[in-house]
Parts: sequence; structure tokens; C-alpha cells
Amino acid sequence: MSVTDAALLAVLRTAPVIPVLTVDGPDDAVPLAHALVAGGLPVLEVTLRTEGALRAIEAMAREVPGAILGAGTILTAAQAREAKDAGATFLVSPGSTPTLARAAAELAIPFLPGVATASEAMQMAELGHRILKFFPAEPAGGVNYLKSLGAPLPDLLFCPTGGIDAEKAKVYLALKNVVCVGGSWVTPADALKAGDWAAVTALARAAAALRG
Repeated sequence: MSVTDAALLAVLRTAPVIPVLTVDGPDDAVPLAHALVAGGLPVLEVTLRTEGALRAIEAMAREVPGAILGAGTILTAAQAREAKDAGATFLVSPGSTPTLARAAAELAIPFLPGVATASEAMQMAELGHRILKFFPAEPAGGVNYLKSLGAPLPDLLFCPTGGIDAEKAKVYLALKNVVCVGGSWVTPADALKAGDWAAVTALARAAAALRG
């Protein structure tokens, strides 16, 4: 296992669930991060799907002690550099390309590439990535598909993301080749709109207890 893969594994083992966040900017990101960390989910994936995502990562890195920040929806080498400069300590992509893998290696930053098939997983393993994001988990075959990859690809670990809720998370986390899951159920839209951070913390606490 490479040094960066070992660092990534240590991060992903911190908590059973990684909240996948889409935030407009620092104003909503900072209190949200505080609420999640307070509930026991310190590893956060901020998707680069909004104009304010990088500023949100910067603010969270500066103002939320204990948060371990990753940047998601990384599609280009330029985004990878920008995310690291903003304070992200690991990168996540929905898919996998050699270009992104090279960019992460050059930046010496842990990288969780997305895969949906055995062939994609094997290609990333050839490039030294043995910890992979299984995405989109539910549409791509769900628990049964991921379980079936365990026998032919026993050295690979996965973080399934996409269509997972609290009940499905329990089943994924029971698989030997799953290190954690990613999801957004801990940050429901109504709670975010109302600024109900206590509700977010409660959901985070329940999610943190999924793998005791």
C-alpha cells in the first residue's frame, strides 16, 4: 500500500460515515461542519458543485477544529490543485482517470477515485489505488454487486456512495470490503434551511454509531 493510500485509509477509518456536502459558501458551511463534528463525523466531503465550495473549504479548515476536509467531485487536475490549496486533505472523484491519478500523485495528496465496475477497479489498482469509491452505489448494483467483487478482488476496499440512507448503510458496513460509506442523509434539506444544527448533530451521532 502506498503512503498516500495508507493515509487515506487512516482518514476513512475515523468514522463509518462521510457526509457528502453541497454548500453555497462559508456562511452555511461552517455551522454545518461544527454540527457534524460535534456528532462524531469529522471527515467531511465538500463537493465542488457550487461557486462557493472552495471558499467553504477554506473557512471550514480555518474555523472548525477537528474537521478532516476532503474535496469531492474532482474532475480535473486544476481542481485538484485548487482544492489542496484551499485546505482539502484528500480528494474524491465520481469516476477515475489516469490524469487525475497522476495529478494526485504529483500533489502527494490522498485520492479516492470513483469506480463502478470490476474493470475500473482493476485499472485503479494497477495505478496503486486500492481504496476506491463505489459510485453510484445503488444504481450500480448495490450491496450484492459490491459483495460479489470481494472474492475476485480481495485486496481492494471501498467507500460506497450514492443512494445510501441510514438503513442501507448498515448493510454496506457489514461487508468485509467496505471501510466506510458516504451519504447526505445526515444533512436533510429541511434542517439546513431552518438552521437546525441540533438535528444535524443528532443524525450525525446516530450515523457515527452505525459501526460500534
